[in-house]
Amino acid sequence: MRLRLPHPLVLLLGAVGVAALLTWVLPAGEYQRREDATLGRPVVVPGTYARVTASPVGPVAAVLAVPRGIVAGADVILTVLIVGGVFVMLDATGALARLVGSIVGRTTRPRLVVIAVSLVFASLGALENMQEEVIALIPILIVLSRGLGFGAITALAMSIGACAVGAAFGPTNPFQTGIALRFAEMPPLTIPGLRFGLLAIAVAVWIAWTLAMTSRDDQRPELSAATAEPATARDLQLLAITLVPFIPYVIGVVKFDFGFNELTALFLVAGFVLGVRAGFSLSETSAQLLKSMETMLAAAMFIGVARAVSVVLTDGRVIDTIIAGLASPLAGMPGTVAALLMIPIQALLHVAVPSVSGQAVLTMPIMAPVADLLGFSRDATVFAFQTGAGLIDMITPTSGALLATLLIAKVEYTRWIRFAAPGGVLVAVVGAVGVILSR
Repeated sequence: MRLRLPHPLVLLLGAVGVAALLTWVLPAGEYQRREDATLGRPVVVPGTYARVTASPVGPVAAVLAVPRGIVAGADVILTVLIVGGVFVMLDATGALARLVGSIVGRTTRPRLVVIAVSLVFASLGALENMQEEVIALIPILIVLSRGLGFGAITALAMSIGACAVGAAFGPTNPFQTGIALRFAEMPPLTIPGLRFGLLAIAVAVWIAWTLAMTSRDDQRPELSAATAEPATARDLQLLAITLVPFIPYVIGVVKFDFGFNELTALFLVAGFVLGVRAGFSLSETSAQLLKSMETMLAAAMFIGVARAVSVVLTDGRVIDTIIAGLASPLAGMPGTVAALLMIPIQALLHVAVPSVSGQAVLTMPIMAPVADLLGFSRDATVFAFQTGAGLIDMITPTSGALLATLLIAKVEYTRWIRFAAPGGVLVAVVGAVGVILSR
């Protein structure tokens, strides 16, 4: 009998309920924290875990955690609504269908297109931890994938899958590698040769897996109507207006600490420029943008509800208990075994802490001293974090961005797991090699 999971919203609300139940079952405990002046946030002090007064989360508080999670994720939610709305506007002009039809009509090597698109998204993941931003691009990628003769799974593999792999192994990704190295008290870029080599191998493994599985994702091209009308110069201009904001945003992430608010502002401006160039008045552009944002409302909600899981665990004062419970057994194990076991531990923790930067702040000050105690390098703990927390992003059920992407692509979670989990394991082997070579 085929397993069918409930609607993603039900799945996320169920995760909130499970988190609330854990606050009644697990003992409450906390690490002491100190304020990090540079980052402006508190960080864990290793070896200070202690039991505290229990603070179980009841049914009413669990329900209230949902709107609190939405408020906490407001910056990401607005980004999804506005960035997604601009791409829906672009699609409404017909420009996307014509441009994709032109690409499909001219290529005789569809697999090369899959490789090229995967490399682009892997690079964006490595540069700025791209995840939520992919949501708006999924409709375009599905049209492209179907036009090439493939289906929605291939579109997801060369976008969210490639992004996750690039983000996990990106040596300069400020939200994963960068912050993990910082809280492991290490320089910004250690053993660069190994790091860049593993990035190249990991991306190559994921692309090879994607290509190997495309035969199971074959679809008939659905662009016959679109390809009948050729793309125009204005179509290219509209696409350029939509994509241009990514350029200053990526530069800003790397050099000026840009975040989701800056990306939202850039796309808000781009949306009005796009509307005017498409022939709308300012009032018509406003109405069209608001109408387009409706398409992204469910995706935005998933992200907010997913945040409620960590809100509940934090309120119940058990998140540190979970971390301590997973980390403490490592102290009695051989160094190599302990280093490798950090990978599944970080993966499990990421279900409860779906923010990679937040997880790095929570876990690296704890895991790094464990490495010192057992005689392996702190680089190994960073590789374990990247592999566990980074790769699990493509399948974790508490990721609002993932569930939103699957909803838009109309792909069941179980179907995506069947594709992504084996490929993710293959890539995780690359990370495990990194752990061993760096220890």
